[in-house]
Amino acid sequence: MKRLGNLWPGVIERGNLLRAFHQAARGKRQKQEVRRFAEDLDGNLDRLRQEVIERRFEIGKFNVFMVYDPKERTIHAARFVERVFHHALMNLCEPVLERQAVFHSYACRKGKGRLKAIDAAQNAARGRAWHLKLDIRKYFESIPQERLISRLHRLFKDPEILHWLEKILRGHRPEEGKGLPIGSLTSQHLANFYLGPLDRFCHEHPAVKAYCRYMDDFVCWGDDKAVMIALGKEIQSFVEKELGLGLKHPPCPQPTGRGMDFLGYRIFPSHVELKRRSKVRYWRKLRLLHTLHEDNMISSKALQERLTALTAFVLPVRSHGFRRGVMEKLRSAAIGHEPGEPGRQLEQQREQLPRREPQQQHPGEHEQQHRVSPGPQLRPTGWMLPS
Repeated sequence: MKRLGNLWPGVIERGNLLRAFHQAARGKRQKQEVRRFAEDLDGNLDRLRQEVIERRFEIGKFNVFMVYDPKERTIHAARFVERVFHHALMNLCEPVLERQAVFHSYACRKGKGRLKAIDAAQNAARGRAWHLKLDIRKYFESIPQERLISRLHRLFKDPEILHWLEKILRGHRPEEGKGLPIGSLTSQHLANFYLGPLDRFCHEHPAVKAYCRYMDDFVCWGDDKAVMIALGKEIQSFVEKELGLGLKHPPCPQPTGRGMDFLGYRIFPSHVELKRRSKVRYWRKLRLLHTLHEDNMISSKALQERLTALTAFVLPVRSHGFRRGVMEKLRSAAIGHEPGEPGRQLEQQREQLPRREPQQQHPGEHEQQHRVSPGPQLRPTGWMLPS
């Protein structure tokens, strides 16, 4: 592997720093720290450049908080000025890391992404009898920092590039010597890069007929169950010995025709569905948005924006019937009835109607039927689900 140098001048070049600012500020222009930085943009970029050149720039000041959906994780959000520096660094380092990736690695890469990974997984499932789906246990928290630094030294030879990459890595949990901060741009790219040897091991293995990875979730497809069992043991040994990591679950091949949970979906050779947990999450989030809007805690515009982002997850698969059912439940709840009760309410209204004596029809009159007055009208919620 040829080591690459002469990248550092491009990192601290003024145009690259300005570009990094716009990248870091995308979608965050209204935040106070972004506005303050933009008020004196030239001065702040000059100050950042000088501190970096003199190695005085402080790394590792995070805003730490917890998220619990879809699972509990600790997020380390860097200061805005540090995010600008991360973008400036990755603008030059990312193309180098990209050249080390195999085709079927889909996370944190331009032109790839979650939807491409789903399509690739469905295509790979067609015509293959067995699949072996695996993921790394607590991946970001478990990456050995020194092993990653050693691999970076075999890739880059710029002393300043290596200095700042090492400082970023060792600035997180230095007492343990492992782990990358979740929420950092550099962490995403370096974590993806660290599993490159696993990609090549699986991709080149004769038992693997197709392969796909999205960060620490990866799948191998094959034709023979016994061969796939042996492959699982080899992968487990490789992950432990070569990467210093562990698998979340023991390898166990499954029939491809039964479907596979992957990135929030259930993938079959013929189609893709939402998995059950994703449906539950969607319903809970939608109900929360509905409540916030009804209580005037968010505006209609903010509601529609968040609703659009939420629905974007379910649109790529067959989900129209599911979304329509969710909306019907919300409409029922809006008039004070549990889902499924409007029909029962109508029957109750019929029973409560005053009974009349039969009237004698006059000649020439058509038979008249009593009409039941409609129940309470559904109160408009002020928003609708994107189609």
